[in-house]
Amino acid sequence: MEKDKQQTVPNVLKRLAQLLGTEVKNRRLEIPEKFGKGYCSGFIFNEHIRMLISNYELNEDLVVENPDINASGRMIFFKFQNIFPKTEIVLTDKHLMEMPSVLVATSSVNTDDVISIHTNTAVINIEVDANYLNGLFDLSEKSPILQSLLQNTQPLLFEQMIYPSLQKIVYEIVTEPVDETFELFFRRIKAEELICRLLIELERRDEKQLYALNIHDIQAIYKVKEQMLEHLETPPVINELAICASMSPSKLKRLFKQIFGNSIFSYYQEFRMQEAARLLKEEKLSVSDVGYQLGFTNLSHFSRVFTEHTGMKPKQYSRS
Repeated sequence: MEKDKQQTVPNVLKRLAQLLGTEVKNRRLEIPEKFGKGYCSGFIFNEHIRMLISNYELNEDLVVENPDINASGRMIFFKFQNIFPKTEIVLTDKHLMEMPSVLVATSSVNTDDVISIHTNTAVINIEVDANYLNGLFDLSEKSPILQSLLQNTQPLLFEQMIYPSLQKIVYEIVTEPVDETFELFFRRIKAEELICRLLIELERRDEKQLYALNIHDIQAIYKVKEQMLEHLETPPVINELAICASMSPSKLKRLFKQIFGNSIFSYYQEFRMQEAARLLKEEKLSVSDVGYQLGFTNLSHFSRVFTEHTGMKPKQYSRS
């Protein structure tokens, strides 16, 4: 019986517990006060799927080697980020880059190399065996994205924004109190529901051909994204961004759309309107102040773009 219990706890969680001088209880590790605060929970549901929930703040960085890393050859990684409520964290200027999203990667891409992991960690990692997913539905009719992802033979990375329906499932995974008898069963079903919904979203993308990625290209694309979202008042200039990324404009546009599922300008405009909505609702700025702050010289144009993205005119939105 004890052996079965041990098999449901990821080895990386046990390794972390050793480093912190504590132990894992009911698949959950509480961070000792002298090291920081928060917790980390781990679940091995079966040989096909496992999950790690991390929501903690450490006083200093720790390097934790994953003992199971060599067993991840056929795994597809789903890394949910910025999905925990930030009740105690003051929003920074980078809050737009902290929108809830999920990174989906093949086993040959290390997602921790893409987004820097600091002492403040709030993510859910789910790993699913590609062969297992392949057996759940007929891939022959599916999009090139799903075929390439589930074949898991080349380095691929996708980022998908998390919408309210997905956020609700994540919230249930983290907060739903479940009797110990059903805990693994419940969380596995929820994890698989998340994966299913994400694959549905990815299949809607219209990519016809996918390009293998290397870590340098991925880091360059994320550098472009960061630069663009830090200057929402200035529409992106492809040639300038290409210089920043040290790649040709055509390669930049191709890889950006492959990773984010949207063109550079459409992606920028979406975040620009999200910021406009925040300024109207939370900062209580006037429509003209928001428009000018975000680089619009024509307020009628701003109103039209805002309405296209939100379904409401700016003034109507600010009063809702």
